[in-house]
Amino acid sequence: MHISHLGAACAVSAIAVLASLPAHAQFTELPQIVVTPNRAPTDATKTGSRVETVSREEIEEKSQPLVIDYLDRLPGINLVQTGPDGSTSTLMMRGLRKQYVKTLFDGIDISDPTGPQNATLYEHLLVGGVNGIEVLKGSQSTLYGSDAIAGLISISTLGNIEPGIHHTITAEGGSDGTVRGGYRLEGGFERGRVSAFLGGLRTDGFSAAAAGTERDGYENITANISGEFDINEDVSVFGSALLLDATTEYDGFAPPTFTLGDTEDYAEIRQAGVRGGVNFALLDGRFKNTVSAQLFDSTREVVDSFPGRFDGQRIKLDYQGSYEFNPMLTTQFGFDFERTAAETTGGVDEDATMASVWGQALLSPIEPLDLTVGVRHDEHDMFGGYTTWRTTGSYQFETATRLHASAGSGFRAPSLFELYNPTSGNPNLDPETSVSFDVGVEQRFLDGRLIADVTFFHSRIDDHIEWAAGRYRQVEGTTRTSGIESTLVYDVNEWFQLGTSYTYTRAKRPNGDREVRVPAHTAGLSAVVRPAEKWTIAADAKLAFDTIDVGGLELDDYVLLNAKVAYQANDSTEIYVRAENLLDQDYQTISGYNTSGFAAFAGVRSRF
Repeated sequence: MHISHLGAACAVSAIAVLASLPAHAQFTELPQIVVTPNRAPTDATKTGSRVETVSREEIEEKSQPLVIDYLDRLPGINLVQTGPDGSTSTLMMRGLRKQYVKTLFDGIDISDPTGPQNATLYEHLLVGGVNGIEVLKGSQSTLYGSDAIAGLISISTLGNIEPGIHHTITAEGGSDGTVRGGYRLEGGFERGRVSAFLGGLRTDGFSAAAAGTERDGYENITANISGEFDINEDVSVFGSALLLDATTEYDGFAPPTFTLGDTEDYAEIRQAGVRGGVNFALLDGRFKNTVSAQLFDSTREVVDSFPGRFDGQRIKLDYQGSYEFNPMLTTQFGFDFERTAAETTGGVDEDATMASVWGQALLSPIEPLDLTVGVRHDEHDMFGGYTTWRTTGSYQFETATRLHASAGSGFRAPSLFELYNPTSGNPNLDPETSVSFDVGVEQRFLDGRLIADVTFFHSRIDDHIEWAAGRYRQVEGTTRTSGIESTLVYDVNEWFQLGTSYTYTRAKRPNGDREVRVPAHTAGLSAVVRPAEKWTIAADAKLAFDTIDVGGLELDDYVLLNAKVAYQANDSTEIYVRAENLLDQDYQTISGYNTSGFAAFAGVRSRF
């Protein structure tokens, strides 16, 4: 679909939905509290970093099955996928690929240690037990260490839980033989809270290869549990666990021709993570401390033309402290130790360790100004030490205008695969390094019901690691991305919310070529309407223009329109129908791989 056809589609979308921030409609009462910018609860209007959020209310309004369904609607983020649900996906943030994005699930680092690069398998994350998502943009290595060059995604299952015991049961079925269901238990008590989820997704799918005909199916069973208990007013304990078991079919490049087409290839993925710790406060609550430990284990078994097994493990110990000197100055500090190991069929059987120490000062010298300054040093057993820095600022004018800015450096440690793979590894690799900044202005109107923001961003990555001539090596040149993110959110009244977003991204590879599969222009539209007491209509659209693939191949522009109509049958039960790709767009995000056409689903959610 080319630009000439987009006008009509855009008009239909705009008339149908008007406008809203994609997967970003924040219609909660102020102040909005975010955690990721300072690793502690912070008023969003007092942070200089750009943070996007997805609330539980929004997840329930849209009822889509996967975390990536919501991430893909956020400004500055786009998703590339090699077929139906469960297919390999590449998430890009501000034009940078997923190996530059650190992802935490209830504080657990869930990146796969066995991949060519350490990266999260986003395509397998069900949204059923998720309470909220925060996306922190820009180089964040000072707070979160290696891999957080583009930013951080934090997924939480334990949020503001209402007092008492609550059960939620969901069930849905629809196109491509898709069925999913889940059970969630939540408990809110005087001295604690707990959340547990068990759910699954199964689909017959469709052919991953555009030239294929056989379906590529997917199955996923996920369980997670999290909780926190206050021993007394100064001490609390917490814990979380995640268990994921998935099987995905895909199309590959079978010999002897090695052309993409129908194959019997499949992969089995099993991931398990657990984290626990204690919070304690001293000196009348001014000196706060958190000690935690986590373990993550990942296994992939691949059955294709090059079968193999990939086993990875990560162990991490972490301490974080903060001391409030006075209302104008708080210091934060911490240290952690991490060991990562990988064993693969291809011959990798290695581990690496990294020890880190960091500190940050939170300053409010005058009431409308909030600043942070931080530094971190990481010591890796292969490439030695590396130091990063970060600073942010937010200034609030009396006119409801807020200036915000952030700048920082980051690094990505070479993966065990890049270092030690017998055929392509290079033990002499240095870390990739980055510097990034963003600056923007936020304006509020109508007592905060209308919020507009425009942010300019820029990043550069040096010492880029790339597979070339059969081996991983540092390549000359600099990866550069820059662009503009603009958003408008309007909470019109209790039954109508709307807004819009637009992102321009300019991404260049080290050799100066344009980065592939990154749309130069993306826009988002959505709205939530409650026309009657028991009815809710939610719709959203994503528009992507000007995208190229490998070899300079131009990919079609597209408009994806999704909608859901829900009826509240009684106080506890919602019945709904929803549709994806209502305009039945025929498009590809990777040349040669299919995407879903029009699909419809019906479901029910009951909470009691």
